[in-house]
Amino acid sequence: MGGARDAGWVAAGLLLGAGACYCIYRLTRGQRRGGRGLRLRPSRSAEDLTNGSCDDVLNAEQLQKLLYLVESTEDPVIIERALVTLGNNAAFSANQVIIRELGGIPIVGSKINDPNHSIKEKALNALNNLSVNVENQIKIKIYMNQVCEDVFSGPLNSPMQLAGLRLLTNMTVTNDHQHMLNGYITDLFQVLLTGNGSTKVQVLKLLLNLSENPAMTEGLLGAQVDSSFLSLYDGHMAKEILLRVLTLFQNINNCLKKEGHLAVQPTFTKGSLFFLLYGEECAQKMRALVNHHDADVKEKVTIIPKF
Repeated sequence: MGGARDAGWVAAGLLLGAGACYCIYRLTRGQRRGGRGLRLRPSRSAEDLTNGSCDDVLNAEQLQKLLYLVESTEDPVIIERALVTLGNNAAFSANQVIIRELGGIPIVGSKINDPNHSIKEKALNALNNLSVNVENQIKIKIYMNQVCEDVFSGPLNSPMQLAGLRLLTNMTVTNDHQHMLNGYITDLFQVLLTGNGSTKVQVLKLLLNLSENPAMTEGLLGAQVDSSFLSLYDGHMAKEILLRVLTLFQNINNCLKKEGHLAVQPTFTKGSLFFLLYGEECAQKMRALVNHHDADVKEKVTIIPKF
């Protein structure tokens, strides 16, 4: 027992040592000494690493220490703190490269399998920031299937689910990895319909990425979607949701035009998204939205052809 406690304190000490970092970015932005950059100031407590109130800019040596902690310690508190700090640092483009070159992506990625949902969430957040770098995406894509499984099987509306959705959204900004979600499109619509407002918005951001790619159009339109999806086009729906579902329709329609499929009788089955979007009930909702009180909504509706 004593040895384990001592090891825990040593690990905590290392973490606090890593916290001796550049001064808080938000408070010192622009304060430079002779053009040499930000001054060093040690963090006052471990809380600085976990409360999200600062952006501590660490150097490569300090980042390496944090990665070592994540990889070597079994203390969940220390792992979580280290992942939070790594995630904050991964918001800076230079550190996205440094963490990759230090071999940090597999270390962080391994924690998405942790049974502790809080650790899993922090790992997903860190990967999300790292995924802004295109070269990092090549290494992160191996985790996409696992992230999908966790997003669709995990607690609805949980921080972990939202973190996973944000990562998938970042990974699908370009067309390179969108095909990896082909088997999960129906699941995405299920979460869209059952989730709360925040979850709905995040799922729609992801679906909008997919809807801009003609190669994904058939998979989207063929997805089996509950008819309650059309309630998202009701005039009383929150604007941030309504505008996005209208844009989803617009993007899909544009992709069909590009592919020359609008005049072709499709082979989609009943109950698919195609039958919902191009059915009479949806057409009625579009006509009703022409008189919507919000100018942005009215403008968006007029862009979508009448069917």
